[in-house]
Amino acid sequence: MKHTLSILLQNESGALVRVAGLFAARHVNIDALTVAATHDPAVSQLTLVLHGDEGTLQQILRQLRKLVDVLDANSLSLVGSRDGSRLTATPA
Repeated sequence: MKHTLSILLQNESGALVRVAGLFAARHVNIDALTVAATHDPAVSQLTLVLHGDEGTLQQILRQLRKLVDVLDANSLSLVGSRDGSRLTATPA
């Protein structure tokens, strides 16, 4: 199943490498990756897409939140019917 993650990350040298290394260590491919600045120059917004089952997603979220550079990590999922869909953040 396809999952989208939203991560707030300290804008420091090596932070992105540590996040990507977590995925590599678990043999999970990152399908898409976008990094953007936030209103705070010390924080970056990281959005990534991956494929995996629910167990893999939950494990990655728990381990992401343990990284010192990660300020927040959430799974974004599409909820609702075809005509009334909305995007929600799941802190799980």
